[in-house]
Amino acid sequence: MDIRQVEMADDETRSRIVAPLAELATRADFAMSPRFLTLALSDAAGIDGGLIAQIYWNWLHIEVLAVPERHRDAGLGRRLVERAEAIARDAALRGVWVDTYSFQSPGFYEAMGYRPFGRLPDYPEGEERIFYAKIFGDQTQTAGEA
Repeated sequence: MDIRQVEMADDETRSRIVAPLAELATRADFAMSPRFLTLALSDAAGIDGGLIAQIYWNWLHIEVLAVPERHRDAGLGRRLVERAEAIARDAALRGVWVDTYSFQSPGFYEAMGYRPFGRLPDYPEGEERIFYAKIFGDQTQTAGEA
């Protein structure tokens, strides 16, 4: 068996690479069957930012939250996350998790009730990648205690 680098893997290639993980998880009674959630910001000109997430194993994971600079401070990021949280609550999920960077938006997520549960230092150099979670239900519990 050879090892080769694949540039810009398509959906089929990604599925074939992930398949062994899905098989293992299924045998362990943790079937991987993600559902996708996409919330788009749009106007007459078309889509311009939004939120992309996956739902699996009773959690919603926000992968992308993007609001164009010209629309910042209009509350659109908050509205997108609140809509995603409402969908997660309606689906009786445990909570939502997301990662961001120390130079990007940690204060935004903290103001929305997200608590850090992990940090990756020097990613990029001199900054951190921070992982946040918001657990539904017990608001006194921190993500690290989950």
